[in-house]
Amino acid sequence: MRSWFAAGFSATLGGALAYWLAREALRLSELMVLLLLSFFVAVSLDPLVRWLVRHRLPRGWAVTVVLLAFVVLLAGFLALVIPPVTDEVTAFAHAMTRWLRQLHDNHTALGRFEARFHLIGQLRKQFGSGVSPRVLGGLLGAGQLVVSAVTASLVVVVVALYCMAGLPQIKTFCFQFVPGSRRKQMEALTEEILTRTGWYMLGNIVTSGIAGLATFIWCAATGVPYSAALGVLVALLDLVPMVGSTIGGIIVSLVALAVSLPIAIGTAAFYIAFRLAEDYFIVPRVMKYAVRVPPIVTVVAVLVGAALLGIIGALLAIPAAMAVELVLDKFVFPKIKAA
Repeated sequence: MRSWFAAGFSATLGGALAYWLAREALRLSELMVLLLLSFFVAVSLDPLVRWLVRHRLPRGWAVTVVLLAFVVLLAGFLALVIPPVTDEVTAFAHAMTRWLRQLHDNHTALGRFEARFHLIGQLRKQFGSGVSPRVLGGLLGAGQLVVSAVTASLVVVVVALYCMAGLPQIKTFCFQFVPGSRRKQMEALTEEILTRTGWYMLGNIVTSGIAGLATFIWCAATGVPYSAALGVLVALLDLVPMVGSTIGGIIVSLVALAVSLPIAIGTAAFYIAFRLAEDYFIVPRVMKYAVRVPPIVTVVAVLVGAALLGIIGALLAIPAAMAVELVLDKFVFPKIKAA
């Protein structure tokens, strides 16, 4: 009896402990993704920091210069985006006022619609006694989403700064766990992976900048509104491999419908042509010395990364595939060939 009781108690305690550990691991998974993204950002910006260090600037000051450049770019993005958004909100508020007046006028289409279906009465029934729990829950959920996004962005920026400043010390600490006989090989492999990753991201930024500039020129030439804001949006979306530029083209084509249907069709044709030029002319020349991964491996890696971690996984997929390919070329394939 005593042995059965001890076994049951141990099994129950072990199961409870395993459940608690699994739950805590799931809670920490989001934080681990943010830390991974922060380290990836630090590695991506490290070529700029090292370039400044080579020009006799201390690493701390080099990180500060890169941070200031990022702040300037962010301020420029907000300066481009906030005015059009403010104008749209103001126009929508004026339109709401006009629609409310028309609802009380039986000579308008909205007024006749209201007289038939009594929309105002239905809304008063729904909200007359105060804000409904469903609406309140939706507002709280939206507020929590905004706070979570701002917090996650701050975590990524702060941790990335610390990683950029202390990247040499981080690498030195990690190399201490590698046996001395293999440490030089591992150091060379790690430096090659980090260098290629950094150049890959810088090349990705260059191609995204070209996409944003092309969008700005096209929208300004065809009269599509908010050309600068749309250019910045397309540049940001183009950072996502494979699907980013397509999503950006769809958004700009929909905005072009506000001008005319022919302009929207021309915008869609422009993005199809630009996507072909980007895939077969711009990207191969920009990425020629950064990433040498076969196209099929790139496609599979992006699909797997997006399925596992969403947009972040899609961003990390190509550098991860590149790292796996380097490890196979340096360690696995030579052993198989020699066997």
